[in-house]
Amino acid sequence: MRLWQLVALTILAHTAFNGSRMLVSLYAIHLHASAFTVGALMSSYALLPMLFALSAGRLVDRSGARWPLFGASVAVALGVLLPFVWPRLQTLYVASTLIGTGFMVFHVAISQVVGAIGRAEDRAANFSWLALGFSVSGSIGPLVTGFAIDAIGHVRTFLLLFLFPLPPLLLLWLNRPALPQAKERKADAGESRVMDLLRSRALRRVFIASGLLNMAWDLYAFVIPIYGSRIGLSASTIGAVMGSFAVATFAVRLLLPLLIRRVRPWHVITAALSISAAAYCLFPLFTSVPLLVALSCALGIGLGCSQPMVMALLYNTSPPGRQGEALGVRTTVMNASHTVLPLMFGALGAALGMFPVFWAMAALLGAGAYFVSRRRADG
Repeated sequence: MRLWQLVALTILAHTAFNGSRMLVSLYAIHLHASAFTVGALMSSYALLPMLFALSAGRLVDRSGARWPLFGASVAVALGVLLPFVWPRLQTLYVASTLIGTGFMVFHVAISQVVGAIGRAEDRAANFSWLALGFSVSGSIGPLVTGFAIDAIGHVRTFLLLFLFPLPPLLLLWLNRPALPQAKERKADAGESRVMDLLRSRALRRVFIASGLLNMAWDLYAFVIPIYGSRIGLSASTIGAVMGSFAVATFAVRLLLPLLIRRVRPWHVITAALSISAAAYCLFPLFTSVPLLVALSCALGIGLGCSQPMVMALLYNTSPPGRQGEALGVRTTVMNASHTVLPLMFGALGAALGMFPVFWAMAALLGAGAYFVSRRRADG
């Protein structure tokens, strides 16, 4: 299967995933859920991925990507269909768990396949194209979801999102075109060897930077629907604001393949953390839609340029034959923060309002930028 075909499958699956995050939040708010409940729902997207990402990575290393991708697409499709069939708040917990777990497996598997294409020096560019696909679906998901909610309501919008994972399901079932087969690995890869990955200084730096950047990405999807609802924005306007974030990530990733050989990955990651910290610091100071769009674009540029660099660094510094496992460790670290932070920030938002939520995230990102810049200086 060629790179553009992998990107196309990713766009379809991620549109359902990304649209569902906004839809679940807004539907829960429509059902009069508190900020803490919305945070719990967002944590449900990450709980099982936190527990099983490492196993998913090992499965992909051992058996190849086709059937993990197929099973993941089934889980995403069922997850977005459930609230249409049983439209109640309790169903959203099951749906968010299914969607989050399914897309975690999809992301680990598709990243492993993309990393295996071409030479080591091509990986940053390949991951840039994959990230560009995520930006396309990141734009489509909120825009389609927001306008669909205003036009046909929350429940029918779940049915609309159900259509997106169906083409990947069909293509993966038929295996047309064929995915690469799994590579041979040594038989002595035990549970304890996870510590080998964590002992690597280079990999630890990547895991920490990746965790912080993904926290910033994930929190955006959590706080903007709540903040937008509190300042009186419609669902379509919230979707447009969130869509501008994705458009910005698309624009910067469109340029990345041209710039990738001229910039150092760690310089880009430090700049991304700094820009994201500044954006989160400014968000709660404004209610004007144009200014929220501008801040979303700034955040999108910062986060959008960092992910391909992180993925290329992770793949290149991982031991041979264990790239899927390293991706699983990264996903575990990432989802551990995704599980805890929405609950913590949801409780904080319910008790003190949204200002402390934005500024706490800004402080974490600023500290991360300082840490990464110091480690970079130390070599």
